Amino acid sequence: MKKLIVLTGAGISAESGISTFRDKDGLWEKHRIEDVATPQGWHANPKLVLDFYNQRRKQLLTCKPNGAHLALAKLEQYFDVHIITQNVDDLHERAGSSQILHLHGELKKVRSSMDESLIYDLDGWQLNLGDKCEKGSQLRPHIVWFGEMVPAIEQAADIMANADLVLIIGTSLNVYPAASLMHYAPSETPIYIIDPVQPNAAKDSKITHITQKAVEGMNQLLPLLIQQK
Repeated sequence: MKKLIVLTGAGISAESGISTFRDKDGLWEKHRIEDVATPQGWHANPKLVLDFYNQRRKQLLTCKPNGAHLALAKLEQYFDVHIITQNVDDLHERAGSSQILHLHGELKKVRSSMDESLIYDLDGWQLNLGDKCEKGSQLRPHIVWFGEMVPAIEQAADIMANADLVLIIGTSLNVYPAASLMHYAPSETPIYIIDPVQPNAAKDSKITHITQKAVEGMNQLLPLLIQQK
């Protein structure tokens, strides 16, 4: 069975009603990125950061997987599908995909602020000041913030290196190191990109660019992919 490696970004979740990370004014849900998505923001105002991610979890409860998520799950009938996602939501899981690597953490998990190996599933959507891990340190969102290492990037590169086909959905390929992952695929591997705007990285003869949003793009591409199984 051929290996289909999928890299997804905010564009696939946007059609489920989840806000994309950065609006045109550079804000995320009316907050400066520096205030809610950096270690410095956490140290300056942990309550603001906790409240911000509580609202993201609350929003996630109202969202459902869309047709693009469901199509990726369907492709497991034809391919060995591995999804590498920059998204922190659980929509791929809820759609039925079975092999998912979250590069930037998971919204429904929390971890120790002292020992990053202590990761817990959050019961409900609220995490508050005073909620502590077993070692006594404050719990924080299990999110990779700007300025932090991406622990899963090497694993993602190893997965991409074994790709027979690559599919990239809903990402501008401007956020590193995730944007570099496509270059780890074998040189002869066909690459498909679904995004309304053509990333600069897509200007390559082996890349097929579908200028659609995620759902419409997957509807168009799905039968073509199945032919290559």
